[in-house]
Amino acid sequence: MSLPPGFLDELRTRTSLSQVVGRKVMWDTRKSNQGKGDMWAPCPFHQEKSASFHVDDRKGFYYCFGCQAKGDAISFVCETENVDFMEAIKILAGEAGMSVPERDPQAQVKADRRTQLIEVMEMAVAFFRLQLKTGAGTAARAYLDKRGMSEQTREKFGIGFAPDGWHALWEHLRGKGVEEDLILGAGLGKASSKGGNPYDVFRNRIMFPIRDARDRCIAFGGRAMDPNDNAKYLNSPETELFDKGRNLYNQGPARVAAGKGQPLIVAEGYMDVIALVEAGYGAAVAPLGTAVTETQLQLLWRISDEPIVALDGDAAGVRAAYRVIDLALPLIESGKSLRFALMPEGKDPDDLIRAEGAGGVQKVLEAALPMVKLLWQRETEGRVFDSPERKAALDKVLRERIRQIQDPSLRSHYGEDIKQLRWALFRQRPVKRASGGWGKTDWKAPQPPSASAKASLLVSAGEQAQEQLREAVILAALLSAPDLVEEFEQQLEAMPCSDSVHRDLRDCLLRSLGQGPTEVRGLAESAIGGQALETLFAARHVAITPCVRNPGNTELARMTVAEELAKLEAHRRQAVGIAEGVEDLEGDLADESVTWRLGQAAEARSSAQRAQQEEAADFVTASNGVQLDAEQLQRSRALFESIDVTRGGKPRKSH
Repeated sequence: MSLPPGFLDELRTRTSLSQVVGRKVMWDTRKSNQGKGDMWAPCPFHQEKSASFHVDDRKGFYYCFGCQAKGDAISFVCETENVDFMEAIKILAGEAGMSVPERDPQAQVKADRRTQLIEVMEMAVAFFRLQLKTGAGTAARAYLDKRGMSEQTREKFGIGFAPDGWHALWEHLRGKGVEEDLILGAGLGKASSKGGNPYDVFRNRIMFPIRDARDRCIAFGGRAMDPNDNAKYLNSPETELFDKGRNLYNQGPARVAAGKGQPLIVAEGYMDVIALVEAGYGAAVAPLGTAVTETQLQLLWRISDEPIVALDGDAAGVRAAYRVIDLALPLIESGKSLRFALMPEGKDPDDLIRAEGAGGVQKVLEAALPMVKLLWQRETEGRVFDSPERKAALDKVLRERIRQIQDPSLRSHYGEDIKQLRWALFRQRPVKRASGGWGKTDWKAPQPPSASAKASLLVSAGEQAQEQLREAVILAALLSAPDLVEEFEQQLEAMPCSDSVHRDLRDCLLRSLGQGPTEVRGLAESAIGGQALETLFAARHVAITPCVRNPGNTELARMTVAEELAKLEAHRRQAVGIAEGVEDLEGDLADESVTWRLGQAAEARSSAQRAQQEEAADFVTASNGVQLDAEQLQRSRALFESIDVTRGGKPRKSH
């Protein structure tokens, strides 16, 4: 017995081989090219120091140039997990969100039928192509000539024509000995509801073959020649071969072109894709007569990390972009997102290419917006935020949108970008006219400095160094006790790291929720490199930290992280408070509250300095091998609880 036909193809399509293999190997970052799915690592099947194990993520195969091991995701799981074929299938299917169907005793019969259906589809392709060249296809050829589609392009994409008759294809296939059941099963014919003879699905239409990733014709798209036809475009019905939500037009060639470095462009229709390909953008695809689905998004990300969605420059195109955002937000992750290129008003990619050539398309692609910008545009465009209630409503909607993002680090970065855009919108100040007057048209939004930028202006070089040391202690402590990452997730997300190494390590910890110390340590080495990780732990201020010297002591690690986060937050909040107070003074908004805020900031600075002196004594004690006593741990907890990050770093109210 075997699985139903098509199941394994679907499983391989949904599975990322690099993610499966990445759980067992350490990628060679210098040799690998993640953007192209070209990954290298030391082979997991034999002992070696060099990276001779190659994974081609786009094709779904691995090969070792040392021991000649080769296979796909299924065989890799079989070998590394010591399981049989069906058990490997269940493991991968569970990760891909697929249920394993019962093993089918008729699977071979069904596989033979699929082969027959594909043969029938190829016979239909040949028939339609021939009809385009006959007298019946004169009007269709004239239309394609008008659209600028050359004879060579028609041959390349297999463009054909379905004549204006009810039984032309049916009679042709029956004359070739094809059984009626196969014609109906391929979606080329339809049974009459009145009991008459079956008839052709496609009539008087320009025909576009739709092929799967293995270049097999599985369906057709037909463009009506009659302007009064109810359906301008008609796709094949769903069949044993065709599921419109799980395929893309031009999928196979686009995968090859994207692997060579071309941008993956998602257009709306067949003619757009063909025009883009002929203009030099070979990695162009289109959904098949429906809105982009979750499965299609996963297919796109298998081809490219950041596809560009190119939509028509009209209201319908913008609405389509917004629908894609709603679908993508819960699915995006670090390195997997979308950009949006909106065509000029009233034009689609085909129109733009005919009007301005490939250069016009390139300008639009270069101006493509990231998702966060289009999300902001949707919630703010055409609206006025002239009251606290309207501003609060905007904040609520944006929080709900961002909350859908699963990746903690990515969610944090979206929040930061939204804050910047919000600052620019709400903190606008009027600029005086040359004539001396004021007006709405003269308002300009200054570029907002981030909280960390404000703080850095008021923090001395010595204090900045102290912040960097605190970050290092926090990261090292969490690496020693990764079970605590979830407990401090919110504070860790908000921690503005002082350098790229700390930032990469923080993001790695946030992505590693639920994993053990060994796995987390391996991920950290992949993120920043073994040398950088060794340097972090070898630094004196880290090496003498008690919880680092005693990696099994979770409570000690919890107190250390809490204390360092609190001190770090105190330093930064007092600097930002002073910056905002100075800004209000400069804007003629000085009052008693500003004076109070400046006083509180100064007091916070003094408290932080006292805490620093106490910490120095603690480190001396720790370096002599003495553990923190109960009084010191209680002081750490009190310091942490005195800072409420949800209230802008202000002291908590006592009860």
